Amino acid sequence: MKKIQVNSSATVFDNLSELSKEEFDLMNHAIEARKKAYAPYSKFNVGAALLLNNGKIITGNNQENAAYPSGMCAERVAIWKAGSEYPNMTVKKIAITAASSEIVVSKPVGPCGACRQTLSEYEINQKQPIEIIFMGEVGQIIKTESLLSLLPFSFDSSYL
Repeated sequence: MKKIQVNSSATVFDNLSELSKEEFDLMNHAIEARKKAYAPYSKFNVGAALLLNNGKIITGNNQENAAYPSGMCAERVAIWKAGSEYPNMTVKKIAITAASSEIVVSKPVGPCGACRQTLSEYEINQKQPIEIIFMGEVGQIIKTESLLSLLPFSFDSSYL
């Protein structure tokens, strides 16, 4: 038996003004997307914005449905939209933000497990890391240099 250690690192920002201009603009696109989310059941709105290597910004937001499993997360809406409209472009960064009409979301909200898995496949296929920047409605922002730092031991096509 052998024990291994998995390390991950992140940068924590106290507010939006500490981000680079590019990251600040990207997060503002995510905030605008969040405001358009369709979340009448959970009251938990999520927005995502992707920056492609051609400079395009693609946004997505969560879309709920009365048949709960039929809804979709903001991150997957955005990444699949990018894959559909710009199939040969590399995703450089994704900004994610969440807010609730019930409470103030003051902790950073990272991608759910299904979104981490989906994003990891894009990162693996493009052979370049995707920076992940995420926040709640207010408060600290977290940035990781790679999606895979959020999902060690990821499942990919090499298992198939």
